[in-house]
Amino acid sequence: METAKNVLGKVSRYRWIVLIVLWLVYIINYFDRIAVLTFLPLIRSDLGLTAAQAGLGASLFFFAYAIAQFTGGWLADRIGPKKVMYIAITTFTAVTFVTGFIRNFTHFILVRLGLGFFEGHHFSPSHKAIANWFPKVEKGRAAGFFSTSWAVGPAIIPIIITWVAAFYGSWRPVFFWLAVPGIIGILLLWYFVADKPEEMVRRGRMTQAEADYIEAGVVSESVKGDSKGGLTVVARDVYFWMYCIVLFMNLAIYWGSTTWISSFLYEQHGFSLKTMGALVSLPYAVAFVAMILGGWLTDNVFKNKTRPVLLISYLVSIPVLLYIGMIPKGNVSMIVAMLALMGFFVNLSFGAVYAYPQIRYPREVVGSAVGISNGFGQFGSFVAPLIAGYLVVEKAGGGASYTNVFIFFSAMAVIAAVLTLFLSEKPLTATLPKSESTVKA
Repeated sequence: METAKNVLGKVSRYRWIVLIVLWLVYIINYFDRIAVLTFLPLIRSDLGLTAAQAGLGASLFFFAYAIAQFTGGWLADRIGPKKVMYIAITTFTAVTFVTGFIRNFTHFILVRLGLGFFEGHHFSPSHKAIANWFPKVEKGRAAGFFSTSWAVGPAIIPIIITWVAAFYGSWRPVFFWLAVPGIIGILLLWYFVADKPEEMVRRGRMTQAEADYIEAGVVSESVKGDSKGGLTVVARDVYFWMYCIVLFMNLAIYWGSTTWISSFLYEQHGFSLKTMGALVSLPYAVAFVAMILGGWLTDNVFKNKTRPVLLISYLVSIPVLLYIGMIPKGNVSMIVAMLALMGFFVNLSFGAVYAYPQIRYPREVVGSAVGISNGFGQFGSFVAPLIAGYLVVEKAGGGASYTNVFIFFSAMAVIAAVLTLFLSEKPLTATLPKSESTVKA
């Protein structure tokens, strides 16, 4: 029998084209959501919103996004990930266009809920597609690369959209232009992506050898039969719920900091709009390297083990987040250094944290497992910006202090690190007896 290495040398690489397209389409998803967060100080001023109202609007996006994870994952398992992604990108593009017309707090809340719900149907299907297209030995790298979409997006988007807004003298036209990337995303999905490799073999886009390689690497950790039974095992697994809490903290830190970083730089440190846009991009430029490295470490150094990467990420993030809110105004070099460190260590975890359910759970239920866990986790994205909005201290002479906000994010990293110590990564199957579903690996 040929070794996996010999077989791999003979197969095509179409699965990586699929991954790149999924990555590009998810960056389009980020254009929409990052635009609102980047312009949050201007939207607050234009609509007359308080910091608490802005935090509520930002958080409601993630509430709707979290709810959508459950239906998004369920639909991906039943009608296929490609159809669900079609629906998602069409609807969230329409809501983004409408955002340019909002005039009051009610409008702001409605578009945030709509955008969160429709974008929420994009994430779980993407991971379902990755589960269908990549064998276990490549899942860390695949998940890590896909995760860089939420590094590349926030890195380039603030620069692009702040220049567009400066050209028009308003933030509103930006949202009209964002309909164009949405249309491009629909076309990319239609031409390059299929639910499973077999479809592309029939179209002549990839070799049967590659499809066999993918299938061989997936079936070894998969199951035959009733997927409902497999999902029952997932729900009964104590480590699954522990993982959900870790993901809750992970996403709370990421989206909490992403929501308020522009306001932190604009209000606490007094940077101009263009300078703020460039500085906001810095941690996400660094994050690209961190996410790729995290996925590579998971696969190659730690041999499909996610806990070591997660622990490095969370433990170093604790002091970085604690200090960043305490940097004295005017100390630009220290701000740049800490933003870079935050971008690296907060994002090092993503390849590992999203590879975890693909490594531990059967392929037949990965869509639902990712949907449930990410749905739970996304409530962290909802809670963190909301609580942070109440932790902002408005200054009498103008501006604001975000010190308490970053102390809060640091505390969440502590919780994530502690729970990660107890995670099990032993693969489960849908035929596993109930008594074994909670046995420590």
